[in-house]
Amino acid sequence: MTVPTDELAMLAGYYREIKKRMGEFIVGNESLVELCMIALLSGGHLLMEGTPGTGKTSIVKTIARLTGCAFARFQCAVDSQPADILGVRIYDQEKRDFTLRKGPIFSNFLLIDEINRLAPKTQSAFIEAMSERQATIDGITMPIAPPFTVIATQNPFEFEGTFPLIEAQKDRFMFSMVLSQLDGDAELEIIRREHAGKLDWDSFYSQLKPVMNSELILSLVSSVARVHIDEHLLAYIRDIVVATRNHSEVHIGASSRASIALVRGCKALAALRERTYVIPDDIKYLALPVLQHRIILTQEAQISSISPAGIVGDVLDRVEVP
Repeated sequence: MTVPTDELAMLAGYYREIKKRMGEFIVGNESLVELCMIALLSGGHLLMEGTPGTGKTSIVKTIARLTGCAFARFQCAVDSQPADILGVRIYDQEKRDFTLRKGPIFSNFLLIDEINRLAPKTQSAFIEAMSERQATIDGITMPIAPPFTVIATQNPFEFEGTFPLIEAQKDRFMFSMVLSQLDGDAELEIIRREHAGKLDWDSFYSQLKPVMNSELILSLVSSVARVHIDEHLLAYIRDIVVATRNHSEVHIGASSRASIALVRGCKALAALRERTYVIPDDIKYLALPVLQHRIILTQEAQISSISPAGIVGDVLDRVEVP
């Protein structure tokens, strides 16, 4: 069943309003805003890498407020423990029973700031929640109410005190994105806004009003799932993913989660652009954020300074577009 065009028009209208409100404070990074919305509408998670000061946290907090989601933020540190994220059961002397004090994982929109500051043991606390939408505390498993989207930021691994995520953890993220510093024009715009007194974060954030809510998001997620993908494009997605596995400079290619991420993500991208169907350019656009963090290069390729992004570009050049 094809998604009604009026529902897509409604979604596009909300998206335009979100971008307009964000533009009042955020400079640049339009592609990141779009990818966050795609993750939310496709039920996925996003991993962002960038040096401090690139606006990652501000963007995520703003999107969470505008979409009306229950928001939680966790600032990672080397000494953080799984219980800090999941929660802990505490004995209540009055009730003579244990009560659960839920951690930040029980939210609709969770920002994990500097996830690679966590020790590997604590990083693993997110795997169950991200893949199964549930958390286990003291042997008791509890569901996490939808929508549930994790946006994690990480610093480049050249920074001291960081622990690279293992492949199983990275694979749980539907998308990844590497943020660069703003160009000269965008940097000048920030300077102008600061000079004009327009970069007061507390004032901006306190005045933000949601344009959506969690119930509406769930309805739109259902609509997005009905966006059409032609059989030829499904085969195109297959060919791209399989090509990463057969590439001579790749040790381990993308998993089947990459195929699923491309299908779901392309539907959300098409919906945001008011189309009831996916086109090849949607697949090309999302290939890099879906694949780059899932590709493990051979040792020779790493020595030669070949990047996963370069592999994705090579694959897109080689695979025939239907």
